[in-house]
Amino acid sequence: MYHHVKKLMFTVRVDEPDPRFGNMLLEQFGGANGELAAAMQYSIQGLNCEDPDRKDLLMDIGTEELSHLEVVGTLARMHLKPSKFDRQAAEADPLIAIAGGGGVNLFNSQGNAWTADYLKITGELDVDLRSNIAAEARAKIVYERLINFTEDAGTRDALQFLMTREITHMKAFALALESMAKPAFSIGRIAPTPGLVDQFFNDSTGTGDHGEIDTRGPWNEGGEWVFTESPAIQAADPGPASAIVTESSPPTDEAGLGDLLMDELRDLLHAEKQLTKALPKMAEAARYDQLRELFEQHLAETEAQIERVNECFELLGKSARAKPCKGMMGLVEEGEEIIAEGEGKEDAAADLALIGAAQRVEHYEIAGYTTARNLAQQLRHSAVVALLSKSLAEEENADQLLNQVARSLMSVAKMPAAIEPAQ
Repeated sequence: MYHHVKKLMFTVRVDEPDPRFGNMLLEQFGGANGELAAAMQYSIQGLNCEDPDRKDLLMDIGTEELSHLEVVGTLARMHLKPSKFDRQAAEADPLIAIAGGGGVNLFNSQGNAWTADYLKITGELDVDLRSNIAAEARAKIVYERLINFTEDAGTRDALQFLMTREITHMKAFALALESMAKPAFSIGRIAPTPGLVDQFFNDSTGTGDHGEIDTRGPWNEGGEWVFTESPAIQAADPGPASAIVTESSPPTDEAGLGDLLMDELRDLLHAEKQLTKALPKMAEAARYDQLRELFEQHLAETEAQIERVNECFELLGKSARAKPCKGMMGLVEEGEEIIAEGEGKEDAAADLALIGAAQRVEHYEIAGYTTARNLAQQLRHSAVVALLSKSLAEEENADQLLNQVARSLMSVAKMPAAIEPAQ
C-alpha cells in the first residue's frame, strides 16, 4: 500500500534555470540508469522474492527510488520551465517544449521513451543483487557527471544527495549478497564444466606477426588458471599449447555416479511395482468419482513408468533388478492404515486423508526421479534423461491433480448439506 506525502525527500532549489541542463537531467528520470528503472527493478524483484528479509530490503529501496524520481522530476521541471514561454529555451528541446509543454516525461536525454527493457530481473536473488549493485554504481557515475555540468548551487546540493544515496544502496545490496554466504562464482544450480571453467583463452594478443606482447595478471595466471593459446592460433599452428576442454569430452565416473544411478533405478523399480498393488486399493477406497478416476489413471501411468525404468536398464546395459525400497514400503503401509481408519469417517474427510497419503507417495517418487535424472544428466545418458524426465513430469502432474481434488473436497467438507458426493 503506497501513500504519497506531499513533501520531497530532499527540498529542491534552483537559482538559475538551465533548459539544456534540464534535458540532461531527464537521463535520471526516464533513462536506462534512472530512478524509475531502479524503482521498478527493485520493486518487481521484491514481489518475486521468497526470502522475507531480502524482500523487505528490495521493497524499502524500491520505494525510496520512487521518492528520488520525484526529486529528479521536480529538479528537471524547474530547469525546463523557461521552455514554456521562451523561444530560445524551447529550441534546446522541442520535444519537451512543444509536445510536453515544458514539463518532464518518461524520456531520456535523447528523447527515447522509457522501456521495461531497462530492467534486469532474473528471479535468482544473488544474480539480481549483483545487477542492483552494478545499477547503483552506474547511477552514481551519471550523477557525478551531472554535478560536473552545472554551477547552480541548489542543483548541485540535490544531485549530491541523490548520488550519496546510490552509494548507500550499493552498500546495502552488497552486504545482503554477502550475508547469503554464497560463493562468488556459484551462479544457479548447474555446475560448470571442470577444466574448461579454468581455461583462459589468449584470444587478442600474441608476438611477432600476431600483435603486441601478452599481458599476464591474476585474471589469467596463478591459482587454477590454465593459460591457453587462442583457438584460432591452435587451428592455424597446432603446437604444445594446452588442448581446449569441451563439453563433448567423454565423462568420467571417478565418483561412482554410475553405481549410484543403478541404485536409484533399482529403488524406483521396486517402488513403482509396490504402487501398482497399492493404487487399486486406494481407488476402491475413494468415495468420490473424481478421486477414484485419478487413482485409476495414475495406475496406468505407473505401469508405463515401470516399462520406462526397464528401458533405462537396457540402455545402460544392465539387468533390470529391483532393490527393496523400504521408503515406499512404509508409505504403502501407512496408506493401508489410512484406508482402514477412513471407514469410520465422513466421505470428504476420508478422501482428504487418502489424498494426503497419495501425495506423500508422489513427493517420494518426485525426489527419486529427480535424483536419477540428475545423475543420468551428469553422466550424459541423454536417452535415459528423456525417459526419466517424462516419468518425473507425470508424477508432478499427479501431485497437482491431487491438489485440485483436495481443494474441491475442502469446499464439500465446509458445506456438507449443499453438495452430495457423486454416486
